[in-house]
Amino acid sequence: MKSSRILALLSALALSGCSGGSLSPGFYWHRVRMDGSRTGVQACSAENVDKMLGTMVGGEYHAPNGKVFKDGCTPSVAKILLDAQPQMKDIKSVVGYATKAMKREYPQCELSNWYVDLLMKRVAELSGKKVDFGILNFGGIRTDMPQGDVLKDDIMSMLPFKNNLCYVQVRGRDLRAILEQLAKEGWQVTGGCECVVRDSTLEKALIGGEPLDDGRTYGIATISFLLSGGDGLSVSRNALEVEIYEEYPFDMMMKEVARLKAEGRNIEYSRDDRIRILDAEGKEQTLRR
Repeated sequence: MKSSRILALLSALALSGCSGGSLSPGFYWHRVRMDGSRTGVQACSAENVDKMLGTMVGGEYHAPNGKVFKDGCTPSVAKILLDAQPQMKDIKSVVGYATKAMKREYPQCELSNWYVDLLMKRVAELSGKKVDFGILNFGGIRTDMPQGDVLKDDIMSMLPFKNNLCYVQVRGRDLRAILEQLAKEGWQVTGGCECVVRDSTLEKALIGGEPLDDGRTYGIATISFLLSGGDGLSVSRNALEVEIYEEYPFDMMMKEVARLKAEGRNIEYSRDDRIRILDAEGKEQTLRR
């Protein structure tokens, strides 16, 4: 029991961002970067398990970098990992190819723009209605898109949450309230708009290239998590209409990736002028998420 508590404490400290230190007399810890330098192990697909993870020969573990491990816990851990690979074949399948890595950055990036623009297109298809604006939360995008082969596992890791796609119709004044909240509290993933925020104040708001009209009605594509309080947003507040569909972001993204692959096209997207966040002096703000 005592050793388990010590191990838990060591793990907690390692996750806290510390680089090393001591717990009490006789107990020391340090962090080691998991960069494959000991074994050469790398993330694998279903087609290159032996090359990336190595092999078991009898009770010995033959690592990708040529080292052979006979003793200690390494062979046991390697066997558990390798034995699990047949069951992971489906999620380790290659579903597409990305020409470059798409990293999450605030207030917009290639990945977030692709995701929300795809959401708007899909919700328009599901609803049969015009979608003017899209909103998602950055926190729902859990990982970056890697360069090169993209696995089903990458898409699952990027969009793991089972939030339903939704259509919401609101008045212009209520859409403005959403944008003003984003300006004040922190922008989220948006599409169909061109907005400028200066010193946490909404300075410009175009929807579909036209000034936001408080008296018009607008169709919004979003997810169920953001309807009533998720990440502090309530997109359905004062809504004229709400429709919730039995489709998740992961399903939507997998269909799009499969379409691109079938057409022989790579995964890629771009930034645009949809959102600019300025400080009081007019300096643009761009941050890594």
